[in-house]
Amino acid sequence: MSTSQRSNSHETTYAWLMSAPALISLFLFVALPLLGGLYWSFTNKRLISPLPTEYIGFQNYRNLLGLQVIRLEAEIDEATGLVQTDLEGNPLYPRTRTVVRGNPAYDGFRVWFTQDIFGGRYVILARDPTFLRALINTFTFVLVIVPGQGGLALLMALLVNQRLRGRYVFRTIYFSPVVTSMAVLAIVWTFLYNPDQGLINRFLSALSFGNFQPHWLVSADSALLAIIILSAWQAAGFQMVIFLAGLQGIPQALYEAAQIDGGNTWQQFRHVTIPQLRNTTIFVIISTTILAFRLFTQVDVMTKGGPQDATVTVVYHAVDTGFRQQKIGYGSAVTVLFFIIVVTIALIQRALLKSDVEVE
Repeated sequence: MSTSQRSNSHETTYAWLMSAPALISLFLFVALPLLGGLYWSFTNKRLISPLPTEYIGFQNYRNLLGLQVIRLEAEIDEATGLVQTDLEGNPLYPRTRTVVRGNPAYDGFRVWFTQDIFGGRYVILARDPTFLRALINTFTFVLVIVPGQGGLALLMALLVNQRLRGRYVFRTIYFSPVVTSMAVLAIVWTFLYNPDQGLINRFLSALSFGNFQPHWLVSADSALLAIIILSAWQAAGFQMVIFLAGLQGIPQALYEAAQIDGGNTWQQFRHVTIPQLRNTTIFVIISTTILAFRLFTQVDVMTKGGPQDATVTVVYHAVDTGFRQQKIGYGSAVTVLFFIIVVTIALIQRALLKSDVEVE
């Protein structure tokens, strides 16, 4: 064996030895639980049960994604042959419970929502309406938090990147919520959101002369918004640091050239700052998306998924089903399906936002 081959062999062995702790940790805490969850998702395993675990195939997934659509016809007056209406002139439809009850085709289904379309009433039945509502809530949270939090972080980074006295103090202030426990922040913000005594409503009441006092966490219309506001405030400091590093990596010569060409502040931001932050923005978008899908702590502490499932998320539903209801098999199916969704979205984002910079 030549000296070069012997050196390469030693370097390879050294590399494997140095990476072994990380690889073992990834296997024990990522790969192994994922494989275990994938296996259990095809069973009826319970956390504590005297009954043996049985293989049930794709039943858990059918329960998660099972949907049925029923079209209800308006009730007809037998005497006149006309559609029966209420006092406001709206057509009367038979009760959904009456239609569904006793029909074996709808066994295991529950009403998800009802919608009147084109003169007919459509009832959407689902085996697990909570999971489907959790998907909608999670995607809503992600679609709002990614651009909102990213835009706020970029604005903060631009502010603290200025050569002003005290900028380091503001950097610390903006970043401090990131290193604070989310559970603690959720408890504090629960008090802030109190409809009667909370500081936020007192401030809004003073500004609106008592005309605007939202019931933040007790109203299905505003509970998710309240969690979005808290989450954006708490995590924006992390993206701010990333954007700040990207801003400080932009060559000053580019701004000087733009000034010579007569570019104003907005034009410099649009044609110099934004293009130079392309790779940084891609990282922020992908990482923020993945982190946003993990929404759990705020919901668990502040709302427990309520009111009326307005804040339930996929992760919360998986934990609630798997541990509190002790349905490990069903909870595993939730996590596996959710894992596939998140990975797919991350790959799509990576393909759409692929960097044009070639790594040499």
